[in-house]
Amino acid sequence: MCGIVGYIGDENATGIVIEGLKKLEYRGYDSAGIALCSPDKGITIRKKQGGIEDLEKLIAGEDLCANLGIGHTRWATHGAPSDVNAHPHSDKSGKIAVVHNGIVENYQALKKMLIEDHGIEFKSETDTEVIAQLIGIYYEGDLEKAVRRAINEMQGTYGLGVICADEPDKLLAFRKDSPLIVGLGQGCNFIASDIPALLKHVRQIYLIENNEMVILTKNDVKIYDADRKEVHRDVFNVTWDAAAAEKEGYDHFMLKEIHEQPKGIRDTLCRRMDDDGNIVLDGINLTKEEIEAFNKVYIVACGTAYHAGLIGKFAIEKFANISVEVDVASEFRYRNPFVDDKTLFIAISQSGETLDTLAALRYAKNKGARIMSVVNVVGSSVARESDDVFYTWAGPEIAVASTKAYTTQLVCMYMIALYMGREKGFLSEDDYRKYIEDLELIPDKVQEVIKQEKQIEKFAKKLYRNTNVFFIGRGIDSAVSYEGSLKLKEISYINSFAIAAGELKHGTIALIEQDTLVIALSTQSKLFDKMISNIQEVKARGAYVVGITSEGNTAIENQANDVFYIPQCNDDLSPLVSVIPLQILAYHIAKLRGCDIDKPKNLAKSVTVE
Repeated sequence: MCGIVGYIGDENATGIVIEGLKKLEYRGYDSAGIALCSPDKGITIRKKQGGIEDLEKLIAGEDLCANLGIGHTRWATHGAPSDVNAHPHSDKSGKIAVVHNGIVENYQALKKMLIEDHGIEFKSETDTEVIAQLIGIYYEGDLEKAVRRAINEMQGTYGLGVICADEPDKLLAFRKDSPLIVGLGQGCNFIASDIPALLKHVRQIYLIENNEMVILTKNDVKIYDADRKEVHRDVFNVTWDAAAAEKEGYDHFMLKEIHEQPKGIRDTLCRRMDDDGNIVLDGINLTKEEIEAFNKVYIVACGTAYHAGLIGKFAIEKFANISVEVDVASEFRYRNPFVDDKTLFIAISQSGETLDTLAALRYAKNKGARIMSVVNVVGSSVARESDDVFYTWAGPEIAVASTKAYTTQLVCMYMIALYMGREKGFLSEDDYRKYIEDLELIPDKVQEVIKQEKQIEKFAKKLYRNTNVFFIGRGIDSAVSYEGSLKLKEISYINSFAIAAGELKHGTIALIEQDTLVIALSTQSKLFDKMISNIQEVKARGAYVVGITSEGNTAIENQANDVFYIPQCNDDLSPLVSVIPLQILAYHIAKLRGCDIDKPKNLAKSVTVE
């Protein structure tokens, strides 16, 4: 969850590290801190509860000069957000400083040992201070040996950055299940949790694997495996535009990313489509025989990606006639799911570093399943551990609330489903061609919705004071309802619920009262009349209804208080369009409520702890 940055070179590390932390603040923003190391001053640590701007205020006017530094932006796990619990942490001598992303599961036992056997007095409640103190007691002039001894005693997940006052020309990093990359500069080198932190400075990186230690000097980078054998790693060239990680005049990253969806959808389509409209799975050898051999498909994900999986289930079952189960990654491996060598396991993750999804993937892989992943970050852990990778081309997504990653994930799921259905022969060539034509129209239809933002903003001004909101829909509209509800609750903190509309009468309708806000999705032609009946049910109990439907379905105006029309499109593909007004509505409601839209409370972009 947290973000770490490190720099070693000839320039002043302070500004470089803080600038990198700003690009990673989506990973956590409970507190931030920096540790600097210089031959004359040793280790200097400054840290502060709050955002990175609070850290900047703390150090304003200080002459903090050093060529080696590490920084951290925190999402709290062990210990409440506070100055003392903020990273970096140091050992009792003050010569060792550590930043950490992850969880040390046995930190209580290690802490007890450090107190009883070594007389260590702890200042914080964190598991990270245990790491620093452990390295400190093992340090005898060789930082690498001390870190190796420490990690041999640690259980859990960790991406580490470590510096030592006695070795001011060295930055050490280690990875176990938490993301870590190394940036390769000229006369300087970097570590970071994620690519955006480094885009301004470098485009060549190393993707660090599990149980690898990295030793960086300003002119050299060495990677070692668990046996201390040097690893020679191919350089990965980052193609992201640095400007893509900037707001570019938008008030918030979320709004910018909503507006980027037509491009993201178009790019994702174009990357996997030839000039003749054939879906091309470069690097994925999925034959007719292999597809027919699958007896089940599992789609496993978390949060917004899980909602994309619900649409994926619909698409694969309809287009390819294969049974699909969608599961929450955090629960998947705890219920002994039926997985074997005839299972296709599809993991969906924007970051490719979500720990629950990774753990589920590894469980399925150990059972013999074929692993396919849909991810946005090239070279991420999920991608590297998959047999097949289907990349989205959303570009960097900075806002915690996912928008463009979701719609590009939907595109990938539709393309996978269409490919499988065509290869099997279940989907006719005419139907396949029609769906491809309709998919290619989607970016323009999404753009049409975005152009109507002012109308949606007017809805928001009328509705933002509602504290209980229900999203309803039938068929695939119900899956979109779940995503619309999540968008609203995570950035506005409104108590929002989503339910399949037909289930209202089985209990939930008891909560509908005068002026309860109901967002009713009704884009499915065959279910339109049933949705009208469901809207009547909530209207009869006093609900205020906003209908989302396709152009031409004017009958809804007789029942809903307000109506937003999306452009006509293929019903099966409508989730790509119908979710857009829900994203925009959530954004403007949160803005009117004065919420921190890009950094909602208690959340982080990439959940790398269980």
